[in-house]
Amino acid sequence: MSDRITCPVLRARITSAQAAAALINDGDNVGISGFTGAGYPKAVPAALHDAMVDAHGRGEQFRIGLWSGASTAPDADGVLAEAHGVSTRLPYNSDPTMRSLINLGEVDYVDAHLSHSAQHMWFGFYGNLDVAVVEVTAVLPGGLLVPSSSVGNNKTWLDQADRIILEVNSWQPRGLEGFHDIYYGTALPPHRRPIELTDPMQRIGEPYLRIDPEKVVAIVETDRPDRNAPFSPPDENSAAIAEHVVDFLRHEVAAGRMPPELLPLQSGVGNVANAVLAGLGDSEFTDLVAFTEVIQDGMLDLLDNGTLRAASSTSFGLSDVGARRFIDNIDTYKGRILLRSEEISNHPELVRRLGIIAMNGLLEADIYGNVNSTHVMGSAIMNGIGGSGDFARNAFLNFFLTPSTAKDGAISAIVPMVSHVDHTEHDVHVIVTEHGIADLRGLSPRARAERIIERCAHPTFRPALLDYTQRAWTERPRARHTPHLMGEALSWHQRYLETGSM
Repeated sequence: MSDRITCPVLRARITSAQAAAALINDGDNVGISGFTGAGYPKAVPAALHDAMVDAHGRGEQFRIGLWSGASTAPDADGVLAEAHGVSTRLPYNSDPTMRSLINLGEVDYVDAHLSHSAQHMWFGFYGNLDVAVVEVTAVLPGGLLVPSSSVGNNKTWLDQADRIILEVNSWQPRGLEGFHDIYYGTALPPHRRPIELTDPMQRIGEPYLRIDPEKVVAIVETDRPDRNAPFSPPDENSAAIAEHVVDFLRHEVAAGRMPPELLPLQSGVGNVANAVLAGLGDSEFTDLVAFTEVIQDGMLDLLDNGTLRAASSTSFGLSDVGARRFIDNIDTYKGRILLRSEEISNHPELVRRLGIIAMNGLLEADIYGNVNSTHVMGSAIMNGIGGSGDFARNAFLNFFLTPSTAKDGAISAIVPMVSHVDHTEHDVHVIVTEHGIADLRGLSPRARAERIIERCAHPTFRPALLDYTQRAWTERPRARHTPHLMGEALSWHQRYLETGSM
């Protein structure tokens, strides 16, 4: 680690993961690094798991509040959930073990817009942050840190925590120095200034995280890879969705609503999102730029083939193959990839100013365009809203993408009324399934219903949706703006719960 920890003061604080974990106490709020399985601490959570299990075996309580940038991995969220050592989790989680405890009511989950999490911490909404456990690539003199493969909320955790534990991971390429742009110009209301970013790749900050060295209580050396999600090629439905989106963008360019190189792109995570990126790579579009949260394999492909000129993000979310490709060719990406704090990558001011094209997934949409992206059957959390609301509400144009059915056709993604609302009809521009695309801009609720059913619903469910819509119009003559049959609006969900099919 001689080239990784060059600050002599902090070098003296190198210790084991077990000794570092011993500095975390029952009841502490702990902010950890990590965003979509990249850049999270890998050694301290495992040691903390063991300490929790030992404490519970002695009949002692040992639980913490766990805060992050977004999702982490089984060796962070997962091991702490297995130890039953988490009391509160925020702002986003995708770990199945943690999800189970949240849905069982053991863990209190604060599902927040990602652009809100750092500022709500600054506002004091979450209470005191006792410890920050942050992975970095290198520790330099003067309290400067080279960030690793994600930034997330690291700046805020390091600023606000009483104590800091650093994991210096030699798996992270030393060449990451210079890939980051950390902005320190935010202030509390009413003294805020405009964020002077007018181009997606403009640098407005510094390549380093800053810390007060006196707050660092431990440094742990690691050499462990990120949780790199496998990359799956597009299936038939995802490819069809991608084709609809690319055709729609062609139409928008032809109509003069955006330039030939489009507007900056934001893409959510998952196979559908990667399929859309692949579709753009096969299209005539070039010189594109991204202002997004996560750089997946699909975006790396676009950078490699020249479709994408550059990408600003807060994290990587690569497969093993994608991560190796990035590491092996890291110098070719310098200057074309910037990683920022999520309070900047997701900032509503910047999303609106830059005119982002936002593309995100959903669990279900209703006939009037309300979208549920977080809750299964209205109650059980899936992952969380993440950054989709930050982008959708403020985007120049937003897409919500989904296959029209789930569970082998037992569930329709288009329903009379969503069982939970994350994005209201006012914030949803375009819904896309493998069957078609519904442009909802400028339409009344009844016109939206006709278009969504006709173009996006699976043919198996269309007759029932049309029947519901027509009867609601007939039976509610004084409530025809957005007519619903209140006794039936959620009957599809109830039928699924009772029979296993809508």
